[in-house]
Amino acid sequence: MPDAAAVTEKAGLTAAGVEAYLSELSNWGRWGDDDRIGTLNLITDEVRLAAASTIRSGRAISLSRPIDPLDPDPLDSGFALVQRFMTLNEVTDHIGRQLRYEAVTEYVGIAAHGSNTHVDGLAHYSWDGKNYNGFPTSDTNSLHGARSLSMEQAEHGFVTRGVLLDIAALHGVNWLERGHAVTPDELLAAEQRQGVTVRPGDALLVHTGNAAAILREGPDGEGGLSARQAGLHASCLPFLRERDVAVLGNDGVQDVQPSGFGLDFIRPIHTVAIVALGLWLIDNVDLTELSEACREDKRWDFFFAALPWRMKGVTSSASNPVAIF
Repeated sequence: MPDAAAVTEKAGLTAAGVEAYLSELSNWGRWGDDDRIGTLNLITDEVRLAAASTIRSGRAISLSRPIDPLDPDPLDSGFALVQRFMTLNEVTDHIGRQLRYEAVTEYVGIAAHGSNTHVDGLAHYSWDGKNYNGFPTSDTNSLHGARSLSMEQAEHGFVTRGVLLDIAALHGVNWLERGHAVTPDELLAAEQRQGVTVRPGDALLVHTGNAAAILREGPDGEGGLSARQAGLHASCLPFLRERDVAVLGNDGVQDVQPSGFGLDFIRPIHTVAIVALGLWLIDNVDLTELSEACREDKRWDFFFAALPWRMKGVTSSASNPVAIF
């Protein structure tokens, strides 16, 4: 298994090299000094129209994990969900009698960056006091939320061509071993094996089987940032920039854990992709059924749509991405 340490040594990549990516791969100013949507600029009308042409059978597959208040953190992210049901009768008792009809409402609190399938917005990560495109980190705080780079900026959603690179299938397994660091060579090998090429504006989905492994075998160790997980190695960042990926999704947290680059770059894919590239991430995507469908149809591209909630002042949104064949 190529863990992060072995891949890092082979690639000759250091923490200083990862830090250099922040400037070498930067999209700051590419779409203007006030740009707030980053790689969503790559999803043009022409890209969406071309994506629609990939629909052949009309088969739709949800790529979202269920949000279950009875099992709020199945991937052991360390974050949970709060839910309280109430009936209409609870709030109308003051009239002195029970109503003959009843309605139910609830309050649901979702951990923004928990086990659920969610979009990471561009205010989620910063480096040296700066978010994507140079917006100050101070623009995001507990008083007014994410002011400059709120999730509302993604109002048109992520509607584009999706491409699945199945790294687990590349190795002939249902899921990669914990701590497996996916390399650029593996991404290229998956492209060649599947006969597909990642194009500018695509939503790239990388199947490691990570979530399926956790659900089957249980979390690793203490979970959270200390848990071993399969994911992309930092050396994949130039691939993401060169291919002009618009959205990156993974059945985990994108990054291999441990990353091998210390605390400052405990999740280098998150840090460099969000801050430098302005690349939107979708964590904890359910790719099991999709990978099976791709193998059945012998095609690994499809119409992709993920519509985050249009909320102001937040760094994340739950979403239900859908692939249509």
